[in-house]
Amino acid sequence: MTNLLETITNPDDLRAYEAAKLPQIARELRNFILSSVSNTGGHLSSNLGTVELALALHYVFDTPYDRIVWDVGHQSYAHKVLTGRRDSMAGLRQYGGISGFPKRSESEYDSFGTAHSSTSISAALGMAVAAKAKNEARNVIAVIGDGAMSAGMAFEAMNNAGVNKKVPLIVILNDNEMSISPAVGALNRYLVKLISGSMYAATKRGLDKVLSVAPPIREFAKRLEGHAKGMVGPATIFEEFGFDYYGPIDGHNLNVLVATLENIKVLAQTEGPQFLHIITKKGKGYSLAESDPILYHGPGKFDPAEGIQVKPSSKKTYTQVFGEWLCDMGEQDQRLIAITPAMREGSGLVEFEQRFPDRYHDVGIAEQHAVTFAAGIACEGLKPVVAIYSTFLQRGYDQLIHDVTLQNLPIVFAIDRAGIVGADGATHAGAFDVAFLRCLPNLVLMTPSNEQECRAMLTTAFMHDGPAAVRYPRGAGIGSETTGQALEPLALGKGRVVRSISEKQKPNKKIAFVCFGPLLYNALPVAEELNATVIDMRFVKPLDEALLINIARTHDALVFVEDSAVKGGAGSACLEVLAEQNIQIESMQIGLPDEYVEHGEVNFLLDLYGLSPEKIKQRVIARLA
Repeated sequence: MTNLLETITNPDDLRAYEAAKLPQIARELRNFILSSVSNTGGHLSSNLGTVELALALHYVFDTPYDRIVWDVGHQSYAHKVLTGRRDSMAGLRQYGGISGFPKRSESEYDSFGTAHSSTSISAALGMAVAAKAKNEARNVIAVIGDGAMSAGMAFEAMNNAGVNKKVPLIVILNDNEMSISPAVGALNRYLVKLISGSMYAATKRGLDKVLSVAPPIREFAKRLEGHAKGMVGPATIFEEFGFDYYGPIDGHNLNVLVATLENIKVLAQTEGPQFLHIITKKGKGYSLAESDPILYHGPGKFDPAEGIQVKPSSKKTYTQVFGEWLCDMGEQDQRLIAITPAMREGSGLVEFEQRFPDRYHDVGIAEQHAVTFAAGIACEGLKPVVAIYSTFLQRGYDQLIHDVTLQNLPIVFAIDRAGIVGADGATHAGAFDVAFLRCLPNLVLMTPSNEQECRAMLTTAFMHDGPAAVRYPRGAGIGSETTGQALEPLALGKGRVVRSISEKQKPNKKIAFVCFGPLLYNALPVAEELNATVIDMRFVKPLDEALLINIARTHDALVFVEDSAVKGGAGSACLEVLAEQNIQIESMQIGLPDEYVEHGEVNFLLDLYGLSPEKIKQRVIARLA
């Protein structure tokens, strides 16, 4: 059979085919995505589930004139393939290659950059309002998942859309009953009720048929539809927001999808905001991903014939260290309450949920709510632990200031994915948390250099009577053993000397590496070679000022090393202290530069940004020789 996918270089090529060819193209596209992602790694389950939707959207709408905003964005691989990037998929999420998310600088078909959840309706509404203001007859489509719909921002946007009744906005709810972890909350139960309402669905199908074959009586049909809804159930929540609601329909049935989108395309131009509810299956077409969509959410390279082979590692990841600590501390202290914004697996809370279900809360993709929810719990004398990615804590920053640190509430923030994260790139890099956290009064901020330090710092944070945060990277550390480690806190605000200058061979210039976090182990071999001091500061706030001042007065130069943004980072905090003491010393700061970190393999990026041992050595010698 002719490979039709190879003939499609843009959506115009797709639209040149008759609709009867779309199922074959869908099969080829799904096979291509499976083959491609298995070779590069990337998001798989979500993209196998949106093949038909991407095809139908580009077939029905005049893209890129009509805008599509994909939310969260990790479901857009089929969209990328259909818009001229089929050959570029070989470099997906690799340095110099295409992004795993929509990116405006990458393609005119990527109308909005998305990687954080629940932004699509706001952006699409803005585009639709702009189109109306410019008298442009374009449609704007927001594709949002059921998990992303749990965020307040999505409802804020729909609330605003309800007063913009004539804008050409279409919201497509891609309902697969989960985001990354299984969907939770009242909205999920509500959607299940909609799906199970067969009588209402049957009524809708009949009315849709009337609408499609007899446009002149559309107004009569709409009035009839309103009465029918009154008989079988109340108007949907989406209609209360001012949208015309259609569905739920099968998101893998191309005939139904194309016909429905053709109708809605016209209605959006004449009657304003439209809402289409489709049902899809994560991992569609690949049985292993269908049966375990969480495992196949973001796999590395694997053989599709064999599936993912989970290999035991001799080293624990920091996420595993946190998960074990959480269970151990939860066993010891009944006040501990664990909170996650829809990242049970990613943040390491699976075992805690199983062992302590009454003290586990997945609040959905709602970081702002997660932070203030924790604040309410803390007000009543319990000890909440919020497990959150660095990049997602940014979304709850106002709550962190106003609801937590201002009230000095004892909450632990376990901040995963600090520093460089690799293939997910700029949108997920944990570059800014040190800068935006260290300026907050009352907050304790810690940076473990290894797994044992991480466990001890989590204990320190939990036992501290105030807000405290521990930031740790993705992946494994040096392999320091934590099993059986006592739950003992560290002395608050005290660093440690890891290496001292050898007196046997005194250097011409006495250098001290002042380190925050796991890059200590990239600086250590350089210090061995240069015979330099190495300090593990441990605390960004409160700083060990006495240790810092002593090191500054007994050395000729200081090198500050951190895996966060240099601007406003931990090194800057140290320089502020030295300036207050009127101590002048030669210094340099090594960390993430004042730019967004690209996607790529972690060790490659560390070298690229001058953070590998060899590059640290080169930079120090060049600057301080």
